[in-house]
Amino acid sequence: MIDEAEIRRHYQLLRPDLDERGRRLFAATQVRALGHGGLAAVARATGIARSTIGRGLKELDAGTARDQRVRRPGGGRKRLSDTDATLAQDLLRLVEPATLGDPIRPLLWVSKSVAKLAAALRDLGHRVSANTVRRLLRTLGFSRQGNFKANEGRSHPDRDGQFEHINAQVLAFQAAEQPVISVDTKKKELIGNFKNPGTDWRAKGRPRRVNGHDFADKTLGKAIPYGVYDVTDNSGWVSVGITHDTAQFAVNAIRLWLEKMGRARYPSAKRLLITADCGGSNGARVRLWKRELQALADETGLSIQVSHYPPGTSKWNKIEHRLFCQISQTWRARPLTSRLAVVELIAATTTKTGLTVACELDTTDYPKGLKVSDAEMDAIALTGDDFHPEWNYTISPRQPKGAVVLA
Repeated sequence: MIDEAEIRRHYQLLRPDLDERGRRLFAATQVRALGHGGLAAVARATGIARSTIGRGLKELDAGTARDQRVRRPGGGRKRLSDTDATLAQDLLRLVEPATLGDPIRPLLWVSKSVAKLAAALRDLGHRVSANTVRRLLRTLGFSRQGNFKANEGRSHPDRDGQFEHINAQVLAFQAAEQPVISVDTKKKELIGNFKNPGTDWRAKGRPRRVNGHDFADKTLGKAIPYGVYDVTDNSGWVSVGITHDTAQFAVNAIRLWLEKMGRARYPSAKRLLITADCGGSNGARVRLWKRELQALADETGLSIQVSHYPPGTSKWNKIEHRLFCQISQTWRARPLTSRLAVVELIAATTTKTGLTVACELDTTDYPKGLKVSDAEMDAIALTGDDFHPEWNYTISPRQPKGAVVLA
């Protein structure tokens, strides 16, 4: 007598681990074992259609291979993108709304999660789930991506020409063994137990605990690193200010570099080439920057030549990717708990290519809003180059001939 209950029990035990083909073959083997009347009994016990069991019997007779398809070619439910002709087109309109008259333009102002996209598609009459939207987006060539900093705004027509001009000046100064420095202000840093980007090795499950907010500590304040990178010597100087990033602060950092490092490295220097961004405390239009450079030229006897990078191209400044990025690597994941910590971490920055950095805290109070009169500007010994004099100019010392250079 055929025990359908036993067949049903065995099938229910095995079913979670069986695919379509496995279920067919299980039913077929039971029919073979039972003999006459087995097909009807197995169909009732398992709920598998007789036609499906019949295919399983044919596979047993033919000898199925392990790598054979689970389903016959063309079997299974059709993809929604095949049965719904406008699904892909409507999804593209949702992901990339382009025209003002688009009826689904409000989705432009919300995050395009697959759940929201699926809901919008259902409003348009499609029967679709969030998982289907995710699969369809991948099929259409979409993936989740962050922002990529690349746009630099409108490019100046002489941008490449200015790059070539700066490169030629640098090579000429280096050939004459005259100093070339790249200058800029690094991002202001909060002093205190605040999160610093990056990761570092620590015991598993024991991350460094920092403040849950980034509100500045009024007592500790901020650190303002202004860097001077010696392009030829691959060395840097950083002045860490505590008040304001002004042109006085910037030029004083250059002054300190000359006193602490430049004298020894270039004892016979008569000229100094400075490459800088077009904005900030060392901007091309900043009057105070030029007045302070004139004072520095008078003090040192150096003829100071300045070349600014065109607007929107600050990342090409050598100091950005040869000094500042290395400092960020040095203090990654380390809270800058004090001014001393900032100075010591900057001074500890080195690279395999030989970079060395010196750092010092500048506690001078640099006031904001200082005005430079027209008379003071007229007194500056400034000579503009033939090529873009607003970007390229020389400030000569107003000292008697024979003054001691770097004395």
